[in-house]
Amino acid sequence: MSPVPASPDPESGPPARPVAGRRRAAVPALSIGAIEDVGPGSLLVAMPTLTDPTFAEAVVYVLDHSETGTLGVVLGRPSQVEIRDVLPGWCDLAVDPGVFHVGGPCETDTALCLARCPAPVPGRDAALRRVAGDVFLVDLDEDPDPLDGQVAGLRVFAGYAGWSPGQLAGELAEGAWACVPGSPEDVLADVSGPELWRRVMYRQTGRLAVLSTAPSDPTAN
Repeated sequence: MSPVPASPDPESGPPARPVAGRRRAAVPALSIGAIEDVGPGSLLVAMPTLTDPTFAEAVVYVLDHSETGTLGVVLGRPSQVEIRDVLPGWCDLAVDPGVFHVGGPCETDTALCLARCPAPVPGRDAALRRVAGDVFLVDLDEDPDPLDGQVAGLRVFAGYAGWSPGQLAGELAEGAWACVPGSPEDVLADVSGPELWRRVMYRQTGRLAVLSTAPSDPTAN
């Protein structure tokens, strides 16, 4: 006959669970890129710690990056200024809304124009200069008529964002920005403001993607 096991001591509490084989899932590191990842066509996406109202929840499309500094335009910040009131010849080529977008705090009286040209662009086209892929800078001093049918749409920016040599590297090291790959669709996106920021974050991987679902105000939970 098998011996009857002794009843557990009611005051000893439940038996301890074995800990062998139990591991806590590793939390992936937050990868925000480095200065080496910055280049024409990449995006600088403001991290939640960047609370300066000029760049909070900003998505910056990089136009140029070299040892002399970095230049880009903030995407998704439409103003109230109609393109037709300032550059009437270009308004028919602009995508909705047909207004100037606030490109950044530098030289706000300067107009920059970005266009998408899916078809091959003639090498001698003086009005267009390639930034990355099918995104081009447009010379607004040229005649817009030859571009009709050549561009899939354009957007005009007032001002730009600029960093002096070493400045952006320091801000990236502090975690103020994430550098991620850009897409031509970002330039003429049909959303703006925080919605564009969340769209860009959502298509990232790891913990960056998780930020796309976080509240804008960390205290609102």
